[in-house]
Amino acid sequence: MAVPTTPAAAPSVEFDAALIRKLDRPGPRYTSYPTADRFSDAFDYADYLQTVAGLQVRKGRPPLSLYLHIPFCDTICYYCGCNKIVTRDRNKAVTYLSYLKREIEMQGKLFAGFNQVEQLHFGGGTPTYLSDQQMDDLMAHLHRWFDFASDAIGEYSIEIDPRTVSRERIHTLRRQGFNRVSLGVQDFDPDVQKAVNRIQPEQQTLEVIDAAREAGFRSVSIDLIYGLPKQNVMTMQQTLTKVIAADPDRISIYNYAHLPHLFKPQRRINVDELPSSETKLDMLFLCIKRLTDAGYVYIGMDHFAKPDDDLAVAQRQGRLHRNFQGYSTHAEADLVSCGVSAISAVGATYSQNAKTLDEYYDYIERNELPIKRGIKLSMDDMVRRIIIQMLMCNFELSMASIELAYPITFKSHFADELEKLRELERDGLLAIDAEWITVTLKGRLLIRNICMVFDRYLGATPQKPPEGKEQPLRFSRTI
Repeated sequence: MAVPTTPAAAPSVEFDAALIRKLDRPGPRYTSYPTADRFSDAFDYADYLQTVAGLQVRKGRPPLSLYLHIPFCDTICYYCGCNKIVTRDRNKAVTYLSYLKREIEMQGKLFAGFNQVEQLHFGGGTPTYLSDQQMDDLMAHLHRWFDFASDAIGEYSIEIDPRTVSRERIHTLRRQGFNRVSLGVQDFDPDVQKAVNRIQPEQQTLEVIDAAREAGFRSVSIDLIYGLPKQNVMTMQQTLTKVIAADPDRISIYNYAHLPHLFKPQRRINVDELPSSETKLDMLFLCIKRLTDAGYVYIGMDHFAKPDDDLAVAQRQGRLHRNFQGYSTHAEADLVSCGVSAISAVGATYSQNAKTLDEYYDYIERNELPIKRGIKLSMDDMVRRIIIQMLMCNFELSMASIELAYPITFKSHFADELEKLRELERDGLLAIDAEWITVTLKGRLLIRNICMVFDRYLGATPQKPPEGKEQPLRFSRTI
C-alpha cells in the first residue's frame, strides 16, 4: 500500500507489510561506520592527539560540531537505553561540571586556530537537569575556548524533558544561545506513561512548545516511541492527532527495542504488556500515513520534517549527513564530543570517552582527555562509510562518484556486495543500473538492510554465547 505524498510533492515512502516481515532482522542504525561495537581500547589519547595534529596542517577545515553529554536524570524511564545517572543529589552535577569544563579546555587548546563552531548539541541524560546558573557558566566556558558562529548561521540545540522546565526556563535557554529544542514525549497516553514510569501531562508539553515559539526558537522537535507497553493502534492514533496539532518542525518516531540484557531499566517493563509484532507494524504504517498526510517529509530512519525545515532542504540538496545525534545538515564537520561516554568523530577516527564517572574523572586528573577506546579507519572503512552515508541520507549512490574519490573500481571492489544487492533488487528495494544504485520508495523503510550489505564487520568474529543459550542481540531490529 503506498502512503500518499506530501502536499509539497516530496518523495515519500511505500509501506509493504509482507516485505517488512520477510526482511526484518537485527541490525545497526549506522550513526557511525564502523559501528561502536568495533571500537577498541588499542586506540587511545595519543592516537587522538596525532589525528588532531594532522588536521592542523590542513588548510580550509570546515567549522566544528560540538556535543556535550549531561548524564543526570531526576527519575528513571524504563525504556531508556542512554548512558545516564539517576540521582537527586545535585552536588554530583557540580563535581561533574568541574571536570567537564577541564575537558572542554583541553579540547579547546587542541583546536586553537581552527576552532570555529557552527553546530552544538546538548544531550543526555537530561541537559535541563542543570540549573540556569550552571548552564550560564558552562556556555560562557564554551565560548571562552571555541569561536561560535552567529545565531543566524549556527545550529545550537538542546534536548529537554518538559517536566523539568518552566516557560521562564525556555526563554532563558534561548538567551543562553540555544536556537533549536528537542522534546522527549514518547507517548501522550496516561496508561502508557505509567507503564514506562514517565508521567508527563499533555498540557505541560504543549506549554513548553508554546514557550519555545514565543522565545524565538527556530526549530521544535518531538520524539515519540512506538512499541511501548500498553500501546496499540488506537492510543497511537490519539497521540499522533495531538502531536500533529502541536505542529512541531520535526518528529522522530523510534521503534522501541526491548534489550533488557543491555539496558537494566528495561527489566522493569512487563513484557506481557508489549504490543505484538503485527500491532507494531500497524502502528508504524499509521505513523507514516498520518504524518505524510499532514505534510511532513519522510527523511529516513524514523525522522520526519516539514518541507521547509533545514533537514528536508539539505536532503533535497544532497547535503544531509548522519552522526551520533541522528541526521544533520553539517556534512563535513568534525564532531568533538565532551562528557562521560561521549563519542567524537574527528578526521578518519572515532573515539569514545570512559563510560563511568570515576574512570572519566581519573583520566582528567592525569591531565589526559578521557578517551577509553576508538578506531582508526582504513581506506576500505572510509569508502564503506561514505557509501552508507549516501544511501542513508540521499537514498541513492553514484558509483562513479566513489571511483572519483577513491582508487577503486566499484564493480570489482564490491562484486560480492552487488550480488547481494541483486537479491534486494528482486524484492523491489532498489534498482541498479550502469551508474547508480537507487533505493525505491518501498526500500526506504528498509534502508538499514541495504546498508548492512556493505558492512564487512557484520557477522565477523561473533561472540560465543554460554552453553545452551542463544546469542544475545546487540542491535535493535531494522523495523
